[in-house]
Amino acid sequence: MAELTKIETKIPENLTLGGVHHVTAITSSAQKIYDFFTNILGLRLAKLTVNQDDYETYHLFFTEEDGHGADMTFFDFKDIPKGNHGVNNIERASFRVPTDASLDYWTRRFDNAHVKHGEISSKFGQKTLEFEDFDGQLYQLISDQNNSGDDSKGRSWQLSNVPQEHGITGLGPVFVKVENAENLRTILETVFGFRYAGQEDDLHLFEVANGGNGAALILQEAGEKEAYAYQGYGTIHHLALGTANPETLNYWIERIKAFRLPHSGLVDRFYFSSEYVRVAPGVLFEIATYTPGIGALDMAKSGLGAVDSYEEALITSGFWIDQTKEESGLSLSLPPHLFPGDEATKARTAASLRPLDTSDAHRDRTKDELWTVEKVLEHKAGTPAETVQ
Repeated sequence: MAELTKIETKIPENLTLGGVHHVTAITSSAQKIYDFFTNILGLRLAKLTVNQDDYETYHLFFTEEDGHGADMTFFDFKDIPKGNHGVNNIERASFRVPTDASLDYWTRRFDNAHVKHGEISSKFGQKTLEFEDFDGQLYQLISDQNNSGDDSKGRSWQLSNVPQEHGITGLGPVFVKVENAENLRTILETVFGFRYAGQEDDLHLFEVANGGNGAALILQEAGEKEAYAYQGYGTIHHLALGTANPETLNYWIERIKAFRLPHSGLVDRFYFSSEYVRVAPGVLFEIATYTPGIGALDMAKSGLGAVDSYEEALITSGFWIDQTKEESGLSLSLPPHLFPGDEATKARTAASLRPLDTSDAHRDRTKDELWTVEKVLEHKAGTPAETVQ
């Protein structure tokens, strides 16, 4: 009989997961999601790159001003059908806004932009506002006014026409709906170190680290006759939890391996380093570093990065290691490890992608009129936004 690995169930305090790192979803159109996020939600495009496992698919990263808070990312897989929400699925992402009054502002903004939304309500003592995009992707805004955990690390995008006092500053709780809620509860508590923090109807709140809006997951019980989810555009691909750096990530890789959950091992995404783990059918978690990835840190050490030193790289968003903050998002970026020195392959990769124009990624929008969903849908992919009346 093979020797069993001894599992240390208690997680050292310095290795505790930090909360939600990013959420990655699937869109029907890279151009439309770019327009929706920048011109309606007021988030910046921090990086335009490709899916590192499928080079014919874009990967767009949207954040707040400094690239540390509201990382919502999208794939635009070619010819993928519309997905279905339901059982065994990551159902909804949340964005943090400063106050309850911010939700009143966003209700009016959504009305004027013709964004489908619900009414302001409360979940676990926090005011929330649910809404969806043109694909039926599900989101909510959550007020930080009564947040009990860490303050948001982000600040709203300075070039947005959303008033700074109401802008999105980070990611909030992510909703997961599964058939076997008890099994996932065990994994959250035993493997990942989450704490059970309460129940409201069919929702169960779990917190990690200092808890609060930025370090929470909400487990939703599935109804008896509810349909099973399947992935496609309008659904979430995976969610990521944060860990400090590549050294702490190694701890999590070994821990997950010891619990014998299906996992990827170390994957360097350049912008951060990662480990992927399947926690339930249809539900994929990632653990990602808050520092740039191993390849990006090596670039900084070699003096070839867009930062002045390795020490600066450690506190800079990984999006701005191969491009400066002022350059990033304006054009396609391909991490060096994908195509080392192969310019011809890079050119073919860029040519295989669908048309997309992000040339106005750093345009000052503070005095722009609000876009509507209709304008988003009318914008032809790859054409400058100024041509849309």
